[in-house]
Amino acid sequence: MAAYGFAAGLPLPLSTFTLRYWLSESGTALSVIGLTANIGLAYSLKFLWSPIFDQVKPPGILKHLGRRRGWLAAIQPALALSAACLAMTNPAASPVTSIAAAALVAFLSASQDIAIDAWRIETFNQRTQGSALAAYVWGYRFAMLAATTGVIWASGIVGWHGALLGIACLLLIGPFVTLLAPEPVADGAPIAKGTTLAARAKHAIVDPLLDFLTRPGAISILAFVALFKLGEAMAGIMTAPFYRALGFSREIIAGAGPFSLVATLTGIALGGWLVARIGVGRALLWTGSAQTIAMVMYEVLAHTPGQISVLYSTVAIEAFAQGMADAAFLTYLSGLCSREFTATHYALLSSVPALAIHTIGGFSGVMAGAVGWVAFYAICTLAALPAMVLMVWLLRRYPPSPA
Repeated sequence: MAAYGFAAGLPLPLSTFTLRYWLSESGTALSVIGLTANIGLAYSLKFLWSPIFDQVKPPGILKHLGRRRGWLAAIQPALALSAACLAMTNPAASPVTSIAAAALVAFLSASQDIAIDAWRIETFNQRTQGSALAAYVWGYRFAMLAATTGVIWASGIVGWHGALLGIACLLLIGPFVTLLAPEPVADGAPIAKGTTLAARAKHAIVDPLLDFLTRPGAISILAFVALFKLGEAMAGIMTAPFYRALGFSREIIAGAGPFSLVATLTGIALGGWLVARIGVGRALLWTGSAQTIAMVMYEVLAHTPGQISVLYSTVAIEAFAQGMADAAFLTYLSGLCSREFTATHYALLSSVPALAIHTIGGFSGVMAGAVGWVAFYAICTLAALPAMVLMVWLLRRYPPSPA
């Protein structure tokens, strides 16, 4: 799970922070950089094609590896190749080409996430799911460090093309792990022969949606899930050009990576402890409040350009608060999944926050250019408040199950 987490964490920055920093350094307009948020729609809409991995056998001889490993073995080499294609583009000459390559990386990365989540759910029993997810998160965070600050640091030595090709090579760990991994025993009855395509589609798509949408408070829950990370994500989308505008060099920005990693892992650990100690509802309230308050650090940083200590403090505090909130939020999402449709529900619920981020968040560059950094981050902080109000109402009206 740690190795799968590493393989899953590497491609995400290639369509987010790292890509935006590369575009910013290449002189791309802020409005175009902001629109790169739409690349992540693949992560938001992955539930649309997730039934394929349940209903369709892997292509060719890969089907002999099994349903989960076969699809992973089909996706992962293509993902490494797409990352290599991105590395060979030139955003200074054609930013559209770089963004298109990043969009392909995002689509294949989201598909890999679907298959890994399904493999995890079917491989580990309920008692060991928590440990498996913890190992996954640790691997994921180390990969994020390599693909963000690692790439920025390496780009000063071997250039952007060489640094990004290094990530493409690291992505080859995915198929290697897949060949070593066991194929989980399929959970559930096989599809009966003669079942029509319409019946399969209904069971794979319609039934899970009806199961969720007919429960009490479903629409309010989806609204909260969509809004919970919106303010923090809007702030994060523009951090790369924000740091450059404040006069920080690539070496200084890369130096913030260890602070972010340690703070994130500490926050995840504390958030998990709070969930076990006081329950998911109260933990979500406390950690969500901390996540909102931590965003004030962006305002402090905007008023102190060039102050390295303030930059590192901002990165550490924000990462710590986000780690705590993620632990409680993912636990809350897991509790919303029905046993019969666990994989589909999880794909749907984990897609909803990204849907808001990669649509509304796409205007962050336009907004930052229009109002300036101080006002922009004040707006991001205020954008987190509706989710907090809705969360308090939901926790009182529809408290999460103690299980």
